[in-house]
Amino acid sequence: MFDVGFFELLLISVVALLVIGPERLPKVARTTGMWIGRGRRMLMSVKADIEKELKAEELKRVLEEQAKSTGVHEILDDTRNALDEVRQETKSVVKSAKQAVGEETPGKPVAETEKIDAK
Repeated sequence: MFDVGFFELLLISVVALLVIGPERLPKVARTTGMWIGRGRRMLMSVKADIEKELKAEELKRVLEEQAKSTGVHEILDDTRNALDEVRQETKSVVKSAKQAVGEETPGKPVAETEKIDAK
């Protein structure tokens, strides 16, 4: 963040020693360290809160997209309906083919169509 090297820190500590004095310097250093620590913790807290908000917004956006899209259960229902229609059509085609060939009497079911109905 700040580009402070070793010599800058040495200069600051010498000036602080001369201005504050050797007796009060440890107390000032502890207090300064305490305030810097509180500032960092506060920044980390704000950063964590912002990240939580961003994740919540992302989750909300994903849920809205899922709500707008077709549900899986609707797709399954459509597929089942289409499969039932195909079975009915297959049954009628097989029945009409058997009647055309003369293998089936009008009131008697064919074993193959019974298998199709069972599924």
